[in-house]
Amino acid sequence: MEELRISWIQTSLAWLDVEANKESFEKYFSDLAETDIVVLPEMFTTGFSMVPHRFAESMNGDTVAWMQAQSKRLNAVLTGSIICKTDDGNHVNRLLWVEPGGVIQHYDKRHLFSFAGEDRYYTAGKERVCIEYKGWRIFPQICFDLRFPVWSRNDMNYDVAIYVANWPERRAYPWKQLLKARAIENQAYVLGVNRVGEDGNGINHSGDSVLLDALGEEILVSPPNEQGSFTATLSKQSLMAIREKFRFLDERDHFTLLP
Repeated sequence: MEELRISWIQTSLAWLDVEANKESFEKYFSDLAETDIVVLPEMFTTGFSMVPHRFAESMNGDTVAWMQAQSKRLNAVLTGSIICKTDDGNHVNRLLWVEPGGVIQHYDKRHLFSFAGEDRYYTAGKERVCIEYKGWRIFPQICFDLRFPVWSRNDMNYDVAIYVANWPERRAYPWKQLLKARAIENQAYVLGVNRVGEDGNGINHSGDSVLLDALGEEILVSPPNEQGSFTATLSKQSLMAIREKFRFLDERDHFTLLP
């Protein structure tokens, strides 16, 4: 597939109110034009919560079923992270990738935000994931993963990296710069999707969601502190032209990630 239409929702989140958040997203879905992928923020049903024992769901839970229904209705992939409980009883910050045909894949956040105590309540993921969809290779990541370039290194030949987040406004500058760095160094489209509004801990989020090309140039920027849905079209031809002209990935370092 030469082109890929990707949409995202930049919005506030009702604190620890799963059903209210689902209802809110459904309203945004109704305004979406035809698209291939719809991206929601990190922990989109609760906000960035440190009470996983209250809100963790299984892969057979209500939110997964809701995502399947919405994906089918939109005829598009629906992706974003929620609090999940694994079969062995651990809690993870899990990005779900739900396709309209019923396929479900997931990525568990590797780098837990110890500054907020996330490492005390959640178990870190161990596997990097690259998802193939409509001829594109998608690399999903979650929030704090953005700060770790080795984990994000494009040795998997991905075309698009997606970072879903609850990234505070007070650190908006690093958010913007790191997204550009990941795009430039990995010669890939990068989409960062962040929430807006104040959470239950009094922390404000300005959104600053953005789609960048493989040179780090802005394709589409969501206005800070504004809610809305956004859609852009990615071109495989443009991506390949950049990589062909600047063959920097051919000279990348090779390494082995340790556990």
